[in-house]
Amino acid sequence: MILVGAAFQLGRIPITAESLETAITLNGAAAATNLQAFRRGRQAMSDPDALRAALTPETEPPLAAPAPSGEVARLASVVEAISGSRLAELVTRRTAELIAYQDTAYARDYVTFVEKVRATEETAIHGSAELAEAVATHLFKLMAYKDEYEVARLILDEAFDASIRQEFGPDAAYRVKLHPPLLRSMGLKRKISFTAKSRPVFRLLYALRRLRGTPLDVFGYHSVRRMERDLITQYRDAIDELLPRLSPHTVATATKIAALPDIIRGYEQIKVGNVHRYRTELERLRDEFLEGHRLGQAAR
Repeated sequence: MILVGAAFQLGRIPITAESLETAITLNGAAAATNLQAFRRGRQAMSDPDALRAALTPETEPPLAAPAPSGEVARLASVVEAISGSRLAELVTRRTAELIAYQDTAYARDYVTFVEKVRATEETAIHGSAELAEAVATHLFKLMAYKDEYEVARLILDEAFDASIRQEFGPDAAYRVKLHPPLLRSMGLKRKISFTAKSRPVFRLLYALRRLRGTPLDVFGYHSVRRMERDLITQYRDAIDELLPRLSPHTVATATKIAALPDIIRGYEQIKVGNVHRYRTELERLRDEFLEGHRLGQAAR
């Protein structure tokens, strides 16, 4: 009907607008919607700027990033980074995310490990923070893997609904389509649709996040979830292995190793394939790191 309106406005339909609108009304099928479409088609040809303005929803102001809470600030201060530095900003933002993702203890494990790396790097290479920044970024990525509880949190995030309203208007409806690995492994072949009315389900699921990784975590028995948890431990062990040999000769390779989780992308089998790539590249970079260490020792 939009095209009919455009064609009429261009003189391609040799009858009156009144006749066309009468025919649309008598047809009876979604008459009001079709009349509006016909008129918008005419407007697209006669006054496209007005049409564009009419179709652009009133935008809500973007949600301001909240100032870190006292709890976040205290935890982030465990990492003794200069206030306003990139490392301080990375840690503060990710500390808040990990508290929301799991709890304070989970975030404390994160900042404690980052501080260990920062302190070791500062001792080995005064003024350097590139390794600590890489660890702050990529340890967080591994710790905040997107499981069922995290998907629920993200869907419940006020910014998600605000972005929908901003892009599609205040009356926009949406469906979230999910295909949980556990249900897929049990034979479910299709995605499940959730509307805004499903929010109580997501609230319940998010409230159960503290079961994550425990024997009561029914989602955690899936092979991909076990792999994701193992990756966190393996990453920390790999970084711990580097720290005693950290020097100006090895810090560049150590930083490459710390940033390797960036290649772990995708879901399910795509992610599994990228984890194999990650582990292969990790072995190669370990050899490169040890060679740099030997050269550094020989240069002394």
